[in-house]
Amino acid sequence: MLADLSKATTLYLTPILMLTAVFLILFAYLAPAAMLHGQVALLTVTPSTVLTQPGSNQQVDGPTLFAGLLGSCSKPNNAAGLTCAMPSITPTYNMSVFTSNTPSSVLAAPPATTPAFLAVALGFTIVFFVMYTAISFRHLMGKAGGYWEKPVVQRVSAWIGICSFLVGLASFLIIRMYFGKAVSDFNQSIQGQGTNGPQLIANTSNAFTMVWVGYAFFAIPVIVSLAKLHVLATK
Repeated sequence: MLADLSKATTLYLTPILMLTAVFLILFAYLAPAAMLHGQVALLTVTPSTVLTQPGSNQQVDGPTLFAGLLGSCSKPNNAAGLTCAMPSITPTYNMSVFTSNTPSSVLAAPPATTPAFLAVALGFTIVFFVMYTAISFRHLMGKAGGYWEKPVVQRVSAWIGICSFLVGLASFLIIRMYFGKAVSDFNQSIQGQGTNGPQLIANTSNAFTMVWVGYAFFAIPVIVSLAKLHVLATK
């Protein structure tokens, strides 16, 4: 029974986890400029009195910015609709909604090389998902399944998986540090202006949570593939 459970987990659960990982990472990469406007972002700037009036939880109206790798969405006040920039790997965030004393210069988009690396990693992640799923279900493919039985195909799949995992995770870690520094500089600048500063606060946002969950799921198929690679190497 334990063997059957282990087999079912490897064959059926891990492809589902991999598919979930692909969607989570893809959504975090595309949001908010291309999709999920105002719902998912790597960085947000929202109205708040926390920095200008410490201890205050007063609700205030003001501009809002949702920033991601491919662009940003913004609105001048709470009641206005979001305006989103066209997605680009070299985006310029729309800072026109902020007042002149807002330290918006520290919220520049990451260098274009980072989204480009991530785009390549995402492409290989999708390739790995297709190959991993085909290898898992090769016993249902009849004669076509013989191709996925080849050790060289399984080795290529494993290497694509580990490389896309490491490049993608490393890129997002760099982006997290980049935006973390931007958030810290932005908030410190507003605090330095005291009560005369803009009533805003910057934070890293929920897209990073999606990324960490996605790569946690991604790690499981990669580990399974490496385990198979180890077994093949010892035969």
